[in-house]
Amino acid sequence: MIQKKYESAAKAVADMQDGATLLVGGFGGSGLPSHLVAALTKQGAKNLTVVSNNIGAVSDGVAALISNNQVRKIICSFPVGPHADELIKRMEDGSIELEIAPQGTLAERIRAGGAGIPAFYTPTAAHTELGEGKETRVYNDRLHVLENSITGDYAFIKAHQADRWGNLVYRKTQRNFNPVMATAAQITIAEVEEIVEVGEIDPEVIVTPSVYVHRLVKLDAQSEGKVLVNG
Repeated sequence: MIQKKYESAAKAVADMQDGATLLVGGFGGSGLPSHLVAALTKQGAKNLTVVSNNIGAVSDGVAALISNNQVRKIICSFPVGPHADELIKRMEDGSIELEIAPQGTLAERIRAGGAGIPAFYTPTAAHTELGEGKETRVYNDRLHVLENSITGDYAFIKAHQADRWGNLVYRKTQRNFNPVMATAAQITIAEVEEIVEVGEIDPEVIVTPSVYVHRLVKLDAQSEGKVLVNG
């Protein structure tokens, strides 16, 4: 019988190694897998490359990993916010490397990684500092920049509901970076508010098929209340 549920977030992240590449879903606090991130801060893996839309919007997101000295490199589109000062300080002392990608380009790099596409051309960032040093090519009289796809060793995502196999349904704005990140990692771990039996979810509303999901963590009742405030 297929069973992907783990007893706790701590057990779900226990095997993460130093130097891993981690994709973290969410847009600000919406759809943020904050309990998995919290478990990773206790687990302590270091020298991580973290891919996330933003780092500074909430303290229980990627900012927690930065504060805990676990991050070597960040790839994101929005490195500003209440917790950006610490990132800037660590960039200045050389302990963290920052790679900025336009938001749409970041999403497409992850989607391409999940689809097995190694790179693609986009006009976004052409003629800007973000395009400097990258291969370019002209299509339809417009300059395009070559962008490499992104894949991860792990992806932390959040969904509203899962069945025992790992088919996922998202709640409103949880459906941001989470679905594409689920496809682009070797091991995708989803924290969810509810786990039901196979067949209880209408196949027409499933967004992420179970083939992309390897581990499930169900939030307890107390945790669910907190997380629902964030989406």
